[in-house]
Amino acid sequence: MTRSDLGAYLTARRAQVTPAEANLRSTGHRRVPGLRREEVALLAGVSTDYYIRLEQGRERTPSAHVVDALAVALRLDEDGRQHLFRLAGLSPSTRTAAGTGPVDPSLLELMDAWPHNPAIIYNRACDVLASNTIADALFHDWTHSRNLMHVVFTDPAARTFYQDWHDVAVNSVAGFRLGHGQAPADPRIRQVLTELLERSPEFIELWARHDARGKALERKRFRHPDVGPLTLTMQTFDVRSSPGQELVVYHAEPASASRAALALLGSLAVTGRQHG
Repeated sequence: MTRSDLGAYLTARRAQVTPAEANLRSTGHRRVPGLRREEVALLAGVSTDYYIRLEQGRERTPSAHVVDALAVALRLDEDGRQHLFRLAGLSPSTRTAAGTGPVDPSLLELMDAWPHNPAIIYNRACDVLASNTIADALFHDWTHSRNLMHVVFTDPAARTFYQDWHDVAVNSVAGFRLGHGQAPADPRIRQVLTELLERSPEFIELWARHDARGKALERKRFRHPDVGPLTLTMQTFDVRSSPGQELVVYHAEPASASRAALALLGSLAVTGRQHG
């Protein structure tokens, strides 16, 4: 019996939902975390035997109605629901590449016009395709890697740089899983996945959770060696002209210590570029 990606995802999601969250009474000793298989089947309106076949990979073609019911039973958000539909073969995988094409020149000009707002453009493989001067300064001129997953999981300084490293790691893996589900055959995405599985036990543990969602962190706390602590709000936008690319812009609250630190970082970055 071969376990399917669909079955693995259902199993992982089932383990994340408690009986209380599903409005079920918890009775007797529970041998598994989260919901039992028969409880998911009950909530989704399918037979227990059918649901077991889905998890075991013996049934891989559920109807859209069943998938929708499973998404409700497992309390999936919209990203998770779309991921479930893709795994069930009911939503086409993206045929475009990971978003490695050139960045629109007008978008680069716009990013350069934000001297106090770090801005980056990355693709589904989390490769940073473009960044403005202050973003380069914030991320240490990308000396470790221009791949955000490598920065989080393979840079020894990451746990100091990201003050809430575990939250950043969880959300990074969930976003990478979503991109992987959209273009699972893309060679660059598969290369990054292989590298992380080989080099990071923490990534392996989080990858096994099968979280799949877009950028969920709205605020990040950094500790920069030159300007100290920074708390920045993060906004993420799809680049409509280049599917697979996303624009992330950071900003600090007005009149805050982080705003002053960000302004200092921008000045240092410009001075460094001029001297360079």
